[in-house]
Amino acid sequence: MHIVLNSFGASIRKNNGLFEITTADGKQTVNPADVSSISVSKGARISSDAVLLAIEYEVDVLFVDNTGKPAGRVWSVKFGSVSVIRRKQLEFFYSDNAVKWVKEIIIEKMNNQVAMLLALKQNEDEAGQRRIAAAINSIEDHKQKIRKADAESVADIAASLRGWEGAASRRYFESLSACLPEEYRFEKRSRQPAEDKFNAMLNYGYGMLYGKVEGALIKAGIDPYLGIFHRDDYNRPALVYDVIEKFRIWIDYVVIHLCLQNAMTEECFNQDEGMLLLDGLGKRIVIQSVNDYLAEIISFGGFERSRAEHINLFAQRLASLFMNFKS
Repeated sequence: MHIVLNSFGASIRKNNGLFEITTADGKQTVNPADVSSISVSKGARISSDAVLLAIEYEVDVLFVDNTGKPAGRVWSVKFGSVSVIRRKQLEFFYSDNAVKWVKEIIIEKMNNQVAMLLALKQNEDEAGQRRIAAAINSIEDHKQKIRKADAESVADIAASLRGWEGAASRRYFESLSACLPEEYRFEKRSRQPAEDKFNAMLNYGYGMLYGKVEGALIKAGIDPYLGIFHRDDYNRPALVYDVIEKFRIWIDYVVIHLCLQNAMTEECFNQDEGMLLLDGLGKRIVIQSVNDYLAEIISFGGFERSRAEHINLFAQRLASLFMNFKS
């Protein structure tokens, strides 16, 4: 289970070997063996004894900002202790194998976007179906350019890949917006700050996904700061931004369906210093929806696991890829 402390004054401490959670609704105790992560937002508290208990049981502890993205985290010192993985990761970084890996990640992202648009197309009128078909054709064109691109290192074609991937994503989101109820439609992707309800929800969901991907990489012994595609574009864990592309569609699905179901009321949002953010109720709805979706068992890569566990399995396979790499 995931413990989420996102209300002011909520707290968690250790009590007789259990996590004791206190909120406005009262107190409850949870066995640490049943907990996979603890998320602490601004205004909530966690005791040092609870942190140590979490470390003992390998429970991820994240401190998150208003957009759902981890601002910091605590993990066991044994995570990431296999230095040979990191050395191999660096060797892989400079090889032509990295080019193939990046192309596969981007193409899979595009395939996911096409599948999402095809699903939405079924409920559109004739004009909407033509719009979606045009967007899919555009995405397929960019995908073919990526397939044909070749180089000895990612750096040689990174700019072109970003251009094609970015153009495809713009067509995807433009077409997606038109499929949503009027109040959730948006002009473009807006990150920090979000300019509309859809992007506020999507940013928070992506923030949650970011935390799960980063944690999976750390536990697998991979250096999340050594990116392959994003590299030096971010002064933050760049590899997380590489890997997250593979799984973004899961958050897209959750947010799109919340919009289609009109699940978010005006009380779910608030303006804070020019930013449109999720309020307490909005956070609870998105957090519960994302965690429920990630907990579902699916067949992915030949394994029957929850979506959350598939993220961990991918990180483990990536660590094996680095370990077995021969330059």
